[in-house]
This record gives sequence, structure tokens and C-alpha cells, in this order.
Amino acid sequence: MEATQILLIEDDPNDVELIQIALDSYNFVNKIDIAVDGEQAMHYLFGRNGLPPTQPLPRLVLLDLKLPKINGIQILEMIRSSPRTRNLVVVVMTSSAENRDLKVCYDLGVNSYIVKPLDFKQFVDVARQVGFYWMMLNHLPSLD
Repeated sequence: MEATQILLIEDDPNDVELIQIALDSYNFVNKIDIAVDGEQAMHYLFGRNGLPPTQPLPRLVLLDLKLPKINGIQILEMIRSSPRTRNLVVVVMTSSAENRDLKVCYDLGVNSYIVKPLDFKQFVDVARQVGFYWMMLNHLPSLD
């Protein structure tokens, strides 16, 4: 069985809850880990104080850009520059529709960039579609 773990890097508790609601309705995700700021995300992915990470790599990273401590673009940059994480699927889900953010993310190798809908139902539908596509339909090489 392939990994069905998602890392959600999101500081807005309402968005975290909506994404969890969207993905919990499917049986293809067995674990959603949450990092509420960039520093937590970096510790999760790269370890801390010289120690390796305690978690296996997730199959999918859902990344907000506007985060406390370390922003999403810096996290994406670190993910793509490390041999361990460079092939992780990273989907940016953010409220920013700025072309500059879009361009920087694609230049850094993001897999997908989604602007969060403001409408509750649309937001849940989008999160569900993103999860379904990247967890069920997309095929990935082994990351280990």
C-alpha cells in the first residue's frame, strides 16, 4: 500500500478544518499532519538540532504561502533544494492570486497552485478534488 499521509502547512484554523472535512470523507488518506507555521514544517520535513526527521515523507504537501516564522515560498525553496524532498508533490493552496507569487512558485517547481475559494462549499470541493487527484489518480516514483 502506498503512503497516504498528507502534510498540511496552514496557519488558519478554519482552513485546516475545512481541508480536514474535505479529505476525511475519503478513505485514501490515513493521516493528515498539520504544521501551523513554517518552522514546524521545516522541523517535520528536515528534523531539528541536527537530528533527522521523526516522520516519513508525506505523499502530498499542501502549502499555504502566508505563514508565520518562515513563509511558504521559503519552504518550497528548501523542499526543492534538498535531495531528500526535491521530488515531493507540493500543492500551494493560498489566498494570493498575485502573478508574482504564481511565477515564483512555478519557477521553484511547485506541482500545482490553487487560489482558495472564499465560498465554504467551493473551498471543500476544491480541497477534495486536489486530494483525490494527487492521492489517487497521479502516479509517483518511490521517494525512498
